[in-house]
Amino acid sequence: MLNKPNEESIPPKYEGIIKDGAQNVTEQDVEKVISRSEEIQRKFSAKGPLARFIEDGKLLIAIVKDYWSGSYRKVPYGVIASSVFTLLYVFNPFDLMPDMLPLIGQLDDVAVMGACLILIEQDLHKYKDWNLEEKS
Repeated sequence: MLNKPNEESIPPKYEGIIKDGAQNVTEQDVEKVISRSEEIQRKFSAKGPLARFIEDGKLLIAIVKDYWSGSYRKVPYGVIASSVFTLLYVFNPFDLMPDMLPLIGQLDDVAVMGACLILIEQDLHKYKDWNLEEKS
């Protein structure tokens, strides 16, 4: 099951950040997520605010990889672009609040990750179900 924050509402600031960022995702951005997926995944360590998103981070990376390889195309490109933007945002140490600021620097990463999960939740559930069927 996805670890998602409170579904009640997405702060408009973060919804806007994700939607605007997703519109600017390029092919090079997708390739960067794929090629640096291990480094990105390390940002979701067992310590710190992103720890609750470890499995969700893996899922976002997996859907991007499967989409890009052509093995899973039952999802709008906007979902992939939002996933790519979010993963690059978490990976970038110089976002709205630089990650060099202990704890505070990762709080915006948590907010962006949570907002993304809410926005693409249904598509992630469909992907997760597909992925489980493929492995069985």
